[in-house]
Amino acid sequence: MFSKSKINEPGPKNGDDANAPAATEKPVKQAAPEFKPSTPKPKPPASTLSSDLLIKGNVKTTGDILIEGNVEGDIRAHLLTIGEGATVKGECIADDVVVNGRVIGRVRGLKVRLTSTAKVEGDIIHKTIAIESGAHFEGSVQRQEEPLQSASSKPVPTGKPAEKG
Repeated sequence: MFSKSKINEPGPKNGDDANAPAATEKPVKQAAPEFKPSTPKPKPPASTLSSDLLIKGNVKTTGDILIEGNVEGDIRAHLLTIGEGATVKGECIADDVVVNGRVIGRVRGLKVRLTSTAKVEGDIIHKTIAIESGAHFEGSVQRQEEPLQSASSKPVPTGKPAEKG
């Protein structure tokens, strides 16, 4: 039913003289090497600030971080875990925040979890929250769809102030 066609095969074609010189063809170069998808890079392990560290200043990472020491400043991360013996004095902003230790300051996260050993003094702005029995919390809780957007990023009205009449 199907037959192999010799149209694409090099060499003399039917009816051609076998002794005729072959047409000179230039080799065809590939435009680009073939795309081979690489395996995704493995997720790097969480950065750890050990219990003997005291950091005065802000910490910012796009990865995960585990705080076991003391931080005096703001922390921004993807996953922020505050260890049992850790103390953070400043704002904590992350997609996921797990507090096992002490935080003095605002906590902002899509998912915020206060374990039974957590002590938080400050406001929590979240999309979802979990507070285990035994956690100490002093402050306010506010649910927002976009908790990672800070209050300073809200648009400022550009109208003229009202005149007194």
